[in-house]
Formats: sequence, structure tokens, C-alpha cells
Amino acid sequence: MANHNQAEQTTRQLKRREFLQTSSTAAAAALAIPYFPWRQPEFASRSKNDRPRIGCIGVGDMGTGDARDHARFGDILAVCDVDARHAERAKNHVDIGRGKADAYGDYRHVLERSDIDVVSIVTPDHWHVKIALEALAAGKHVFCQKPLSLTLEENQLIRNACNQHRDQVFFIGTQQRSDAGLFLRAVNMVRKGLLGDIQKVTVGIDGSPTGGPFPTADVPSHLDWEMWQGPAPRHAYREKRCHYEFRWWYEYSGGKFTDWGAHHVDIGQWGLDENDFGDGPIEIDGRDAKHPVEYRDGYPQVDDCYNTSHDFAVHCTFASGVVMTITSRGENGILFEGSKGRIFVNRGKITGKPIEENWDADQFGPDELVELYKGKPFEGHKANFYRTISEGGLPISDVYSHLQVMNTCHLAAIAARLGRVIRWDPKSEKILGDEQAAAFIARKPTPGFEYLQ
Repeated sequence: MANHNQAEQTTRQLKRREFLQTSSTAAAAALAIPYFPWRQPEFASRSKNDRPRIGCIGVGDMGTGDARDHARFGDILAVCDVDARHAERAKNHVDIGRGKADAYGDYRHVLERSDIDVVSIVTPDHWHVKIALEALAAGKHVFCQKPLSLTLEENQLIRNACNQHRDQVFFIGTQQRSDAGLFLRAVNMVRKGLLGDIQKVTVGIDGSPTGGPFPTADVPSHLDWEMWQGPAPRHAYREKRCHYEFRWWYEYSGGKFTDWGAHHVDIGQWGLDENDFGDGPIEIDGRDAKHPVEYRDGYPQVDDCYNTSHDFAVHCTFASGVVMTITSRGENGILFEGSKGRIFVNRGKITGKPIEENWDADQFGPDELVELYKGKPFEGHKANFYRTISEGGLPISDVYSHLQVMNTCHLAAIAARLGRVIRWDPKSEKILGDEQAAAFIARKPTPGFEYLQ
């Protein structure tokens, strides 16, 4: 029996080493995200009666890519975009609407359809939560691109709604959670204690671009600018406020704090095991942050230039004493520093002495991937979404852990805008002793675009 157990253990170790070699090869393939097929591959080609029916809300560049992925697992019955060109393109796309999907300019037409099971939300950030709340209320499963929220209050609204609709799957588009050779390997190494006690995490997310002043322009005939702005404050149309460029305006997004932060802060907190309700930093130091325009009391004084921070190092201190620095300086990626070693990981590589010496050769393999995947087999990102719809449970990119990450990202942006230290109680989710900072927790939507309560 002893010899049998020893042989079994040796076989398992060899399988893990073989897996690591495969993962390392995948990591060397630059930005490619490894894909492992389902154990039930027939799901993607089920009969029409069994396949999920999908509505895609927001079909610009990112939305088009997501819609093509969704179409592998279900049938797209409707597409929607406030830019009529985008909606028409998606409707007739050979891999999306195939000329048969209905095209809308108002997302509510998608949500009111009883024949749609799943909605994909790939709009600008300031629309995510309002649409998601209404989609949950309409009984839909939800895929939403990151970052989910625009404010701390929106995090609380979504958590409450998801708690009320636990039979519906809510999935976030943080695809780094499905990268085995890079990010999952790093997270596993940290969580298994191979780096010792983590002392410091540095999250490099680059800085927002600078630009402007940008001229006003006539609203294009194909764009519903009023609907595009939705809950956000009203501004004259400028081309650089719209579509992809919305990311660099605090009116619609959080700049790099939420754009790349939603990815890299997520990996940092996942490694630290700081992703449960009540987790998060207790002090956020935004004194080392600059913005490309003049700020007063946390607000930009001009409206014709990009206004999100382009140069920053925000220090977030957790109750454990670990400091996570979110910075625009240095290389994009996450650096974990522990008492036994350090590793650096981004979308192109994972490096450090522990990697070179293969410290995790016997502690990272199929079993560990299943553990990280919440008991489900490791597979492609959206495959996990549709498996969870079919089988239940939580997906790899679950909404609850994402909300803890977004708390950190929003707090970093608030501290940077005010240029000072703010203190946060992660259990009550309140900013302590600073009324001005606390005023940034919520933002009143433009009348007519209120949240569903």
C-alpha cells in the first residue's frame, strides 16, 4: 500500500510538472489567454431549444468581441446600442445577429422581452449598474464588462440586488481570472504561502492620457447623445467624451483607477485573500497624485479636457498592515513582495526567483485550478459563465468579490481627487471623519434616469 501511494503521489507530481510546462509555454505566447475546452463540449452546440437566448446591450468595439463569444454558447436574439451604426453592424454580423436579431436603440426593449434569458452589458461605465439592476429585476442572467460600478453606492445597490436574485448568475468580464499560466499561478503561489508573509503589493496600472481642450461639435445623426449620457451630468457633445474616450472623464468612469484597476487590483486582493465582504483597505493615501487640469474640492474646473489622474501613487493600507500601492509609474502589472521572495506578473510574463526555480512545481496543477475556480473545471472565461448558468454556484468572476475590488478602486480615485488621506471602515462601508470625501460615495443621477430601488 505504501508503495502504491508513493507511486500515485509521484504520478500526480509529474502531471503537475507537465501542466506547469504547458502553462509556461502559454505564458510565453505574450498576450494569449490559455483556453482549455469544457469537459462537456457539447453544451456550445446544443439544440436551439436548449441554448440560452441572449440580448447584447452595447455593441461597440468591446461589445462586438463579447457578442461573438456569447454566440458560441447561445443564440443572440437582440442587439442594442445608442449608436445606430453599432446596432446595425451587430445585427448583420455573421457571427452575432446574422441578419435575424432585432436591433434597438433603447435597452429597455431588450429587458422587456420574455424570450431573452441572458443580457450582456458592454456600455460605458456610468450605465452599467442602472441597466444591471433592471436586468436582474427582469429575471435575466447578467454578463457585465468591468468595471461594474461608478460609485461606492452603486456597489451597495448591486450587492443588495444580487442577494435578492440569487438564482440568477452575475458575471464580470475580468478575463485575467481565467489565465492559468500567469495570473492564476501568481495568485496560487501567494495564497499557498510560497512567498512567505506578504509585506507589500505594487499595482502598476499606467496613467490616464492627457488631452484637450477639445471643441464642441454637432451631435452625429446616428448617435442618441441624450441617451448616451443617461444618468451622468449633462455636457455639450465633444467627440472625445464619447465611445472609447469616456474612460478619461470622471463623469463617466474612474480613469485608470477603475479601467486597469478592475483587473490588477483584483489580482492583488485575490492573492491577499481580501475579497470577502468586510475586507478592504482601512486607509487610502492620495497625496501623491496629479491631474491634467485644475481641481478644486475634488472637481475639475474645466469641461473640455480629459480630467482623470495621469500621475499617481496611491497607498492603500489593509488592517493586516500590508500596503498596496496603486501607481502609474513603472511597469504595468502586479508585484508581490513577501518574506521569502517576490514575483511580478502581467499579461505578458511572470518573473522572479520563485518562478525561475519553479517553487510551485508540486503545488500548482489541475486540483489547484479547480480550487481557484470554486469547484468547477478550469476552462475559457465565458465558458465558465454559461456552465454556471447550467449548473449553479458562483462563477470565477463573481460579482461579490468584484465589488470589494471596486471599493478599493473608487476609494483610490476619491483620495487622488482630494489629494489627501481618507479612512474607510470596510465593514460598515463608510468613509470616516471626512464629510467632503464621504460626499463622493454617491452621485445623484440626472432626473429621468434614477436607479431601480
